This record gives sequence, structure tokens and C-alpha cells, in this order.
Amino acid sequence: MAHIETLVNGHILEIKVNRADKHNALSPEMYLDLARALGELNRNPELRVALLHGEGKHFTSGVELDKWAPIFGNGKGFEVPAGEVDPFGLFGERHRKPIVMAVQGNCFTWGVEIMLNTEVRVAADDTRFAMLEVKRGIFPCGGATLRLPKQMGWGAAQRYLLTGEYWYAEEALRTGLVQEVVPAGQQLAKAREIAEQIAKAAPLGVQNVLKSTRTAWNEGEAVAAQLLFKDLHPVMQSEDAAEGVRSFIERRDAVFTGR
Repeated sequence: MAHIETLVNGHILEIKVNRADKHNALSPEMYLDLARALGELNRNPELRVALLHGEGKHFTSGVELDKWAPIFGNGKGFEVPAGEVDPFGLFGERHRKPIVMAVQGNCFTWGVEIMLNTEVRVAADDTRFAMLEVKRGIFPCGGATLRLPKQMGWGAAQRYLLTGEYWYAEEALRTGLVQEVVPAGQQLAKAREIAEQIAKAAPLGVQNVLKSTRTAWNEGEAVAAQLLFKDLHPVMQSEDAAEGVRSFIERRDAVFTGR
């Protein structure tokens, strides 16, 4: 049975982690299936956004550490198949289209780290987060040490990275780790609503928003500023840009094709 399931819903690629009997513990095989799903997101021109969620009471309670320990100890890290996309965004090409994520219950270790590599996050009000690695004799290697201090704040991130303590949905909202907290059971519907809004927007515009903001985040505002009009020029030549102008003049919603 596949524990990573994908479904194309219009322009949305829905990615479900479906191993609820094991609290969605991540296996190496599941990692590869996630990499393939994000590779398909990049390759398929009809896909505009991904919706990532987990089946069951918990998004995840962590990884299958006994299976991952030899990989963590090999000195090389995650090995991403050619043409696919590292779900943690550490090696090779990153996803070029936005990912919206819904979480509930436990969202531990790799769940936090993949969340840090997504764009919009919705949490159920029963969600608790944790980076437990220091309680298992190791430290996080999926991006939390790189991104959690930037996204949550230095002191707050260090508290949880260094202790392995839990934190909860309201603090995640307050620190900007999630953008919505909703009653348990409603997180997927809210995340899908956001994904649908993104899917209706101009795909070339959306992808260049992601590219520009990521460049500014990783390389600084000055570098991103130098690329703004260079990257905007081909977008302005697109059919979607012309449709945007027409819809403005005609006072109607635009219908974008990604061309």
C-alpha cells in the first residue's frame, strides 16, 4: 500500500500522507514518494499549487528512526532521484509552485521541517509541534536549524530546538509559523480554500512571486531587486498579462491559462 497518495483536483495537486496506523511515521520510501510528487508539481504545466495534508488524528509523530539512522549517518544526506524534488528543499532544485499545508494533532520533527519548506500553513487548534531530535541523541537535519530561527525568531526557536519541548497552535500562529488556526477537523477545508484561491491567480505571476521572495530571503533584497524587471519582462509578454488588463478594463474576474 502506498503511504503517499496523490490526487489531481483541477489545477491542485493534493498530496496525502496516509499511514495513520503508524501516526504517519516517515519511512525512506515515503520520502522518495514525496520527492516524486513534488517533481510532478514542477513538471506538469497544468498544476499550479500543491495541497499537503495527513490522514488520521496526527499529521505525524516523527520518522522511523531505526530505518533512517543509517541514512543520517552516511555523511551524504538525502539522496534525491534525478528530476525529483527534495521535500525539505535542501538539495537540488526546489519546488517552483506554492505548497499549502494542513496539520493536526502531533506535527513532530519532519512534519515541522517540511512545513518550513511550504508557503502557507493551516493548523487545527489541537496541533502540537516538537523537534525531538536532541532527545534521541541527534540533531535536526531536514532544515529546522536553518529555517526555524528565521521563521519563528531566534530565542523561541532555540528553546524548542535545544530542549525538544512541545509548542502549540496558538504560539505557532503568533510567531508566524502558521497563517490560520481553525477548529480540529476544519484544517483541510481551510487549506483547500486557500489553495483554490492560489490556483485561480495567474500562474506565471504566482511562480515569480515565489521566485522573487525566495531570492530576497536567501540572497538578500539587493540581489532580488536586480532581477525584478528582468523577470517581469517575459511575464508582461504573456497571454495572462493581456487577460489581466482586459479583465481590469471590462471589470470582471480574469481567467488565466498559464500562457
